[in-house]
Amino acid sequence: MNPETCPCASGKIYAECCEPLHLGHASPRTATQLMRARYAAYALALVDYLHDTAGPRVQKEFDAANTKTWSQSATWTGLDIVKETLGGPGDETGVVEFIAHYTVKEKPFDHHEVAKFEKRDGVWVFMDGRILGTDPLRREAPKVGRNDPCPCSSGKKFKKCCAGKTPE
Repeated sequence: MNPETCPCASGKIYAECCEPLHLGHASPRTATQLMRARYAAYALALVDYLHDTAGPRVQKEFDAANTKTWSQSATWTGLDIVKETLGGPGDETGVVEFIAHYTVKEKPFDHHEVAKFEKRDGVWVFMDGRILGTDPLRREAPKVGRNDPCPCSSGKKFKKCCAGKTPE
């Protein structure tokens, strides 16, 4: 990626895209524009911008030090806007589904979220988000402990029976 290109993946030059928003010279016109600016703020570790563009509940829970440390530990590799619902210049609310791509210690991650935005005093703010993705795997049967009877009905403890065997 060209170092002048905005991290928000708009394809525009940073100085003409998110930088005016980050510097407070302009306000986002849409929920998606704020979403892109917030992604770029993560990529650039601009935690004050992240705090200032959040709603009251998010601001109350915001941990600037941890956010900065985490955002600097990642290499931000792209943003995909999946779906936009409302969030235009004439709207008061909007929802943006997005996938933020980043790597940590060379391991790639895709953060898939549905983010809710609202206009407060005419300015877009991030209100809440719901992370999407697969649910954790859940066991259908209870876990067998080392000292439990083996489920194969041998009468031996699990550790002395099937626990040491590898499936064929």
